[in-house]
Amino acid sequence: MEKIWVPQPKQIQFLQRPEYEALYGGAAGGGKSDALLAEALRQIHIPHYRALILRKTVPQLRELIDRSHTIYGRLGGAKYNASSHVWTFASGAKISFGSMHHVQDRTNYQGLRFDLICFDELTHFTWDEYSYMFSRNRPSGPGTRVYMRAATNPGGIGHGWVKDRFVTAAPPMTPIVEQANYMDLSGRLHTKKRSRIFIPASVFDNQKLMEDSPGYAANLALLPEAEKQALLYGSWDSFSGQVFTEWRDDPAHYRDAKHTHVIAPFPIPDHWRIWRGFDFGYAKPFAVGWFAADEHGRIIMIREYYGTNGQPNVGAKLHPRQIAQVIRQIEQEDENLRGRHILSVADPSIFDESRGESVAAMMASSPHFVTFTAADNTRMAGKMQLHYRLSEDERGIPRFQVFQSCTHTRRTIPALVYDASNVEDVDSDCEDHIYDMIRYVLMESPISPRVRCSDLPLLQDDPLELRKENRFCNF
Repeated sequence: MEKIWVPQPKQIQFLQRPEYEALYGGAAGGGKSDALLAEALRQIHIPHYRALILRKTVPQLRELIDRSHTIYGRLGGAKYNASSHVWTFASGAKISFGSMHHVQDRTNYQGLRFDLICFDELTHFTWDEYSYMFSRNRPSGPGTRVYMRAATNPGGIGHGWVKDRFVTAAPPMTPIVEQANYMDLSGRLHTKKRSRIFIPASVFDNQKLMEDSPGYAANLALLPEAEKQALLYGSWDSFSGQVFTEWRDDPAHYRDAKHTHVIAPFPIPDHWRIWRGFDFGYAKPFAVGWFAADEHGRIIMIREYYGTNGQPNVGAKLHPRQIAQVIRQIEQEDENLRGRHILSVADPSIFDESRGESVAAMMASSPHFVTFTAADNTRMAGKMQLHYRLSEDERGIPRFQVFQSCTHTRRTIPALVYDASNVEDVDSDCEDHIYDMIRYVLMESPISPRVRCSDLPLLQDDPLELRKENRFCNF
């Protein structure tokens, strides 16, 4: 019998996984698309079996569909409908190819059911798009296995949530078990477990490709460093499209604070100035941060309060007065904040009164009295301020650093990517709420890229006066 396709060892590991979700790949050349196409064939002997393979856009589907002809087209009785992008097999089973260019496109699959749902290049999708398809992942009839599969390289708008969900949640090849609780209509509590796993693969795991194209690994080695690390070695810390490529998180330097943007917490001296930044969100997360400025003009984020329900880019849905209550509690209990004069800025939108009492007014009311001034929300200027401050001074110390305890900041800032339509700006569909809040604070003390940190004054009470001073600080 003719062999239509022979899997590589790493592909076999992927195809053998029993978990509900599995992510394959990480680097280029690991045979990701072939693995998904082969996985989709597993149940084509069942007449009512339905599978869906997704790419972000229709043009991106073309190469995948072309490859499916090489594999599926050699199966007896398999027929492809080009207008609907559906393969129908001899039993009646179907494998569909689809896209989800925009978040709202997920509703195109409303009312449909698929035994298997595959995402090719998962980091091109948002969490909202991926998680919605859980609701479409249900049996098309008796006797089918229901599960999800995905493959990807690092980078893209979904890089952050994919990394958190699959890569950093556990070591590679280690099952991650999550418990889902729900209550039925009679009030009885049910508990179900769902598992997921990450199977890393690279060009070095694809011997067929290495034999057919021995120069491919060398091609990847010639890429710019960020792309080389991601595509050749599968690094999730450096990737194409990353905005703040300067970001470093080096535990070896947490204590001496050199060549790292993450440092060990320490008591803040009394004479350092303290700032508070705020970016409001309800359905999306809100972000509160506290910052200290040292004698050299270095700004350190010393505390964060992030309003999320624990799911990627989903808000805690807290009322502004509830947020104000927690802010006041933090500032009364944190030793670095208690009794300090705290300057504060927030997104100007919280002062909007066009639909009733503003968010700012609610937070400023009794009994918490948490007040803010309107920040400079100029996006590109704020972005450049963060770039300038991520650079190191003559001592090897960056001009912006964060305490090790600011876990959401450490998670979201390096995962930000550029906007495809505005290539100089951060994609606002990313989890950018902490970044926005940081922008507001940094714009209160803008610096020139040529200024030495030792030349910079402390943050002052009058931000406009400070801007005048900083604007003319040169060598």
